[in-house]
Parts: sequence; C-alpha cells; structure tokens
Amino acid sequence: MKIQHVFFDLDHTLWDFEKNSDLTFQKVFDKQQVQVNLQDFLTVYKPLNREFWKLYREEKISKEALRYQRLKKTFDTINYSISDALIDVIAIEYIEFLPHFNHLFDHTFDVLDYLKPKYQLHIITNGFEEIQTKKMQSSNIHHYFDKIITSESVGVKKPNPKVFEHALAIANATKDNSIMIGDSVEADIEGALQVGMEAIHCNFEGEEVTATNFKSITSLLEIKQYL
Repeated sequence: MKIQHVFFDLDHTLWDFEKNSDLTFQKVFDKQQVQVNLQDFLTVYKPLNREFWKLYREEKISKEALRYQRLKKTFDTINYSISDALIDVIAIEYIEFLPHFNHLFDHTFDVLDYLKPKYQLHIITNGFEEIQTKKMQSSNIHHYFDKIITSESVGVKKPNPKVFEHALAIANATKDNSIMIGDSVEADIEGALQVGMEAIHCNFEGEEVTATNFKSITSLLEIKQYL
C-alpha cells in the first residue's frame, strides 16, 4: 500500500536537542551564577541523561526523578557543591527556557516543504508534553503537522506498541500506509516495526547498526530517496 502518513520523532530527529540543550544550560547557569565549566558539566551530563531517559522510557523512574537525578548525579560526579533547592530551580528553568531555542537539523524545512503536499505529517514524541508544542512553535515547524502525539497523553512511552497504535488511530492511519522516522533504534524504529509500520532511522551520529529490516539515513535530505 502506498504511504500516506509520515510520523516523525521530534528531538534528535528534526529539532537539534543537543545544541538547544547546551545553550539552555549556559543561560540557566549564567542566571543562577553556577560556577562550573560548561563543557566539563556536559561531558558528564549527556551520557547520564541518556541513561536516565532509558529508565524513564522503561517506566522505572518518574518524570520528577529524571529531572532531579540527572542533575544531582552530574554535579556530584564533577564534585560541585550545590543545594537541592538550587538543583530544583535549575531543573525548572531548564524546562522553561529550553523551548525558546530553536535550532533544527540541516534541511528540516526543505524536507518538510517537500513532504507536506504529498503526505499527512505527524509527530510521535516521548518528550514532555508541556514543552514539545512550544519547541515546534518556536522553531516554526508546528504548522507542518496534523497530529502531535506525546507519550504522556497515551500513558506509556515509545517503544510501547500502545503509543504507535494510539497514533495510528488518532491520525486515522493504518500500519500499512504509514512510516516512522526517528533517531532512536530502540524507541522509534523497533517500536514502529513491532506494530507493522515501515521505519527510517536517522543515524546522524554514525552509530553502527547491523539490522537490515529498516532504512538508515545520515542526512534528512536522504528522505527524498524513499518518499
């Protein structure tokens, strides 16, 4: 069946999470006078953040624990003394300021302009519901998308099949006429494949992938080869 619906992940796929996150931390630390070397902080924080997000996807920690623990463990690791109260302030301001940075991956507008006349476009995201729409509005891509499905609105997170089944139902789509595009093999690609959707992996980091049951791209422009 011909593809009619294209589902995108947002962070790390269209919206340049790492660049926007780095800028957000710089703003928060300047505002709160946190005297750490930003690169030293980020070197420790980024892998820890990925670990905590994995726990969050697997329903092993709450959103509140994720927001606090990723900061607490990073500051502890770099031996920076900081109060719990200030960590809470940083966690709140990080979420508040993050959507106002709007860097997208190269060719995002080009690809969305190409796809929009041909397909219905949607977002499926594990990101926090209160900021995902703001990110899309700030970066001027919100209007491209018909449906925005957050895992919080479903009650489970990608790769849980319920997220993809809910998204298909909301979009009035089927697994046979839909494709998922995202950066996470575990959350986006395997999640889509297990409900019978096609998938395209955005492998912008050049990670080694041995699976052959999905397409892989290193630039958003390559989407045009397949759609």
